[in-house]
Parts: sequence; structure tokens; C-alpha cells
Amino acid sequence: MMSEIFSKIDCGRVLREALLGGGEFADVFLEMKQTTSIIMEDNKIEEVLTGFEQGAGIRVISDFKTFYAYTNNLTEKDLFQVASALKQAVSSGKSDIVVDLSRSVVNGMGEIEKHPESITTDRKVEIVKNANEWIPKGEKRIRQAKIVYGDSIQQMGIANSEGMAVTDERVNTIFLVQIVAGKDGIIQTGYEPAGGSIGFELFDSVSTKDIARKALERAFMMLEAQKAPGGEMPVVISSEAGGTMVHEAVGHGLEGDFNHERISVYSGKTGSLIASPLVTVVDDSTIPKKRGSFRFDDEGVRAQRTMLIENGVLKNFLYDRLTAMKDGKTSTGNGRRQSFRYKPIPRMTNTLIVPGRHNPEEIISSTENGLFVRKMGGGQVNPTNGEFVFEVSEGYLIENGRVTNPVRGATLAGNGPQVLRDIDMVGNDLGFAIGTCGKDGQGAPVADAQPTLRIKKLVVGGEGKPPWKS
Repeated sequence: MMSEIFSKIDCGRVLREALLGGGEFADVFLEMKQTTSIIMEDNKIEEVLTGFEQGAGIRVISDFKTFYAYTNNLTEKDLFQVASALKQAVSSGKSDIVVDLSRSVVNGMGEIEKHPESITTDRKVEIVKNANEWIPKGEKRIRQAKIVYGDSIQQMGIANSEGMAVTDERVNTIFLVQIVAGKDGIIQTGYEPAGGSIGFELFDSVSTKDIARKALERAFMMLEAQKAPGGEMPVVISSEAGGTMVHEAVGHGLEGDFNHERISVYSGKTGSLIASPLVTVVDDSTIPKKRGSFRFDDEGVRAQRTMLIENGVLKNFLYDRLTAMKDGKTSTGNGRRQSFRYKPIPRMTNTLIVPGRHNPEEIISSTENGLFVRKMGGGQVNPTNGEFVFEVSEGYLIENGRVTNPVRGATLAGNGPQVLRDIDMVGNDLGFAIGTCGKDGQGAPVADAQPTLRIKKLVVGGEGKPPWKS
């Protein structure tokens, strides 16, 4: 157990050694991680993998420069060796040096309500097979049917030169179904995930049948859908779509490293009105069982709810310890890393637009014509100017205040700050989406959420002609 290993290591001695070459701050991050992955594709179990790894990373911050090294061993002797290597690196003045002192690999386990480690592999495979039973066999439109189960058990020990020391455990479970359907040269994908910071009890609250059904129905419906219209129009995004828009178009630009480097479109605008007064955005790692939740971040800072935008006014950025030091701020508990092999950087956790006062049905009925988005696809954003492009994986026309025909091939293109200003209705509901966010070569589990909302005008990319203009 991590707590036992942690108690046997004199982290103070290790950190003192690391700081002998100079520096204002040092920390050590110990990790033990167990993972399981099961993939079923086209009615066959293609992969059943379990993995175990452990290691530790030590960081020294000197004159706002990061020196980092890691090892796969969790003994005081090995950590002291890493610290000595860092001491020499700091003395040489070379920053961002990674010293790999890899050794053996072992495993560690933790505790939770229905701990994945206590569930047999056969039971996990059964969950996957049960979902596969709801996918029709011999259906010619199905080109690929993929079902994925995954879990991870991560135990950590964190100590720093300020005298802080914590141990923690995180358990994350995910389940998803992806259907690729084709007909007459048209290919469409239906994708539906579920998961969070939760154990096997996930399957007490979600139905694998429903997940498979939603993915299948989405793929088939989009296969028969007409081409999406193109042009500038009102767009209503359902709460069912989750907060992909706020995560990509807003959240990344509010991470502390982009702000400090003055490359974020939001840099220097704290206290300014940057969005509609209807818009309030928070990042909250304390929400129970959500994929981006934890008790402490990867620097040992307690989880918290951070107000980013309040009634349209920019209030704060997301900081880890280093960017907070640079800006003379306090860490917001957003220091995250993929594993002990990586230094922490500022990342989102659970990012959401706070619900408003409008009824979702009212939002639709008050929109004469436009696009209704029920599910978002992938996308990309440039945090320096806020420009973004997103795919719509499930969309419909809005005609005369009613949601009508499904459309395929739609994209949303625009500018994050402008979209924030153009939100003119915010629903009183809230829906979450989950994913793994990539940044600087690191992946981090996240969730995002939003209520149903209306953007009064947004460029929709599509090949069709809007029926209301015919």
C-alpha cells in the first residue's frame, strides 16, 4: 500500500538533497497504478490487458525554471539518487532536464465501494459481452461495432519542501460503445460513453444496453439524415451534448500557463466583461464521482471549485504551483500530470457553464429557425485567438420553433470570446460529457457540462441549403 511505502521514506531528506544545488521549491510525487482494458470488436474479444507500474518523480523549481527527474523504484535509496541528479542539474543551470533512472515494475492496489480490483476479469468481460448482445447480428449497415471497458486504480504520495505530505487513491472506470455504420457510400459514427471517478458500482446506475442502443440509434439516424445546411444561423446546444464547447473554446484559454505567457485570448482581461451576463463558468474537481474529480491534485493541493467567469466577468485563471508562483497567485488545485514520468501543468478538471433560468423547451420554441445540437463530436481550438471548429455528431433542424429533421455533416466554426458574448439564453438543466484531454503530450481524465443554451448566431458548415431560405 502507498501509505506504508510513503511512511518508510524520509521525503524530507530526499527534498533537502534536491535543493542543495539551489532552488526555491521542491516536491516528490510517488505513484502506483493498476489498469485493466477490455476491447470487443465485431463480436470478438480482441484485447484483455492488465497493467501495473510504479514510480516517483522529483521536481525542483529554481528561478521559475523546472528541473525534473523520475525513477521506477520506490525506495529511499533510489529517490535520493534522483535527487542528487537533480541537484547537479540545478547547479548546471540547465532546465527541464528529465533523468530516467528506470528499474523494476510492481503493482499496488487501493480501496473503494466496489473496487475494480475485487471484480474478476471474467465479470468485466461479461459486462462487455452483455452490451454486445444488443447489437444486431447480420445488420449490413454496421461496418464496425466496438465496445470498451477500462478501469484504473492510482495510489499517490506527495510531499514538498513547504512541509506538506499527503497520500490518496483515485479509481476511474469507463465504458463506451462505438458503432460505425455505412450505406450508399455514406459513413456515420455513433458513440456513447459513461464513466467517472467511480468503481464497478458504475454499472448499478447505468445500463450497458442503453449505452449500446444510443450509439446504434445515433449511427443509423445520421446515416439517413439529410445534409446539414451551411451559413450563419442561431444554434441551440442541448445539455445532452455536454460541455465540449466550454472546455475547448473557453477552458484552455483560461489555463494559467497560456495566461502567463500572454498568448491566451483572455490574457490581461481579469475583471473585464468577456461574456454575456447570462454566462457563469466554473471548474470544480469536488463534484462527486465525475471523471475530473479528486481529493488532491497532483501537487497535493486540495480540490476546489474555482470561479472563472461570473455573470460574464472574468474572475480567475486555472493555476498549478509554478504558474501561480509566476503570477503571484495561489494554486487553484489544477496541477495535473499523466503519470510520475511527467511534470505537472495547469489543466481543467470538471469545467461547466452554470445553469440559468430558461426552460429548455422555451429556448427551442423561441428560436424560429436554426440548428439544434444534441451531441458534439471532436474539435480543435487555437487558445491564442479563440478560433475553433467542432464536429456535430447528432444535429437537427429547428423550423418554426420546433426540432424537426436530423442533419449530418455539420460543423460549428467561430471565436470563443464572441460565442460567449452571443449566448442569449441559458437553460435551467445541466448535462455532462466525459473524455481524456490532451495537452503537451499528456492525457488527463476530464468532464465538462453545460445547460441547454442558445448562441444567437454561429457559422454552421454544411453542404445543404437552409430550408427556410428556399
